[in-house]
Amino acid sequence: MSDVYQNMKEKGIVLPAPPAKGGVYSPVISFSGNLVYCSGCGCDLGDGNSVMGKLGEGVSIEEGQKAAYNCVLNLLANLDKQLGDLNRIKRFVKMLAFVNSTDSFDKQPLVVDGGSQLLLDIFGSEAGLPARSAIGCNTLPGGIACEIEVLLEIVR
Repeated sequence: MSDVYQNMKEKGIVLPAPPAKGGVYSPVISFSGNLVYCSGCGCDLGDGNSVMGKLGEGVSIEEGQKAAYNCVLNLLANLDKQLGDLNRIKRFVKMLAFVNSTDSFDKQPLVVDGGSQLLLDIFGSEAGLPARSAIGCNTLPGGIACEIEVLLEIVR
């Protein structure tokens, strides 16, 4: 596997600071041997420019994809802090994404592709393409457009 940080540098991808917790929980938990679970992250990168609103009602698919991309950046920032080295990630196992959307909006998988593409670009197809669910919901914390959580396998 190639160096994750070199891949990010070549693609101009910069990790934000880990996001502040939005409640009483652990952002990252290691369990069951080499599995790591990451609590859901929203799309605010800490600069106040979060993607807000509903898909199908004022938020475009492209804006939703940017929201999903930002969610994954936040997850990676949390993982970098907890693991100390993103090269320890063997593979992403499962991604669960929530998309704030109207009842008639049905393109949640297309929105979440924004986050999946980032993992693919950084980690490659073997490690960066997990099983995935993209769920539409009627609201998300603070009115954000997307929230994503992941389960991954690491090298100890």
